[in-house]
Amino acid sequence: MAEFIKIYQDKPSEAALAKVVKVLQAGGLVIYPTDTVYGLGCDITNSKALEKIARIKGVKLDKANFSFICHDLSNLSDYVRQIDTATFKILKRALPGPYTFILPGNNNLPKEFKKKTTVGIRVPDSAIVLEIVRLLGNPIVTTSIRDEDDVIEYTTDPELIFEKWQNLVDLVIDGGYGDNIGSTIIDLSEQEPVVLREGKGSLDIL
Repeated sequence: MAEFIKIYQDKPSEAALAKVVKVLQAGGLVIYPTDTVYGLGCDITNSKALEKIARIKGVKLDKANFSFICHDLSNLSDYVRQIDTATFKILKRALPGPYTFILPGNNNLPKEFKKKTTVGIRVPDSAIVLEIVRLLGNPIVTTSIRDEDDVIEYTTDPELIFEKWQNLVDLVIDGGYGDNIGSTIIDLSEQEPVVLREGKGSLDIL
């Protein structure tokens, strides 16, 4: 059964964050708050953990559209081809924030994503998950936890999330109530930005 730990957004406890990082390093799956909905993630470098998430989501790993949560824009070049100034300015305006940007991937992508030409990047405005990624030292792969009930779509109560997911993951973070609107998804891999989904993030950044 998963561990359930409380972490406060305004002052995340170092000891609690270290515990989460340990679980990720051991190939565990973690549910955490973001600036939009609660997410499910694992260490990007752990193949077994990636397989587990794909299985839970009912998709083939090489076909999965998972995003990467980065600590900031400085490690983008690890996975993204060189981007032009206009694109960089949009990212700078928007991040950290409730956006997922689709960018052209490079050859450093983990082998599981080698067939992909693009990658989704998130830098959420959420101290808990950004600190986890910083301490881990590399991005985490993330996917939002949708509810089967289309009326609810996203569960916002961490205790209900724990109840539902406790046998599927290794740790659930209670970071307070989540949002129920997903991130705005913008494709920046071509000449002009294309809005794929309008979510929480405003389009004024374009």
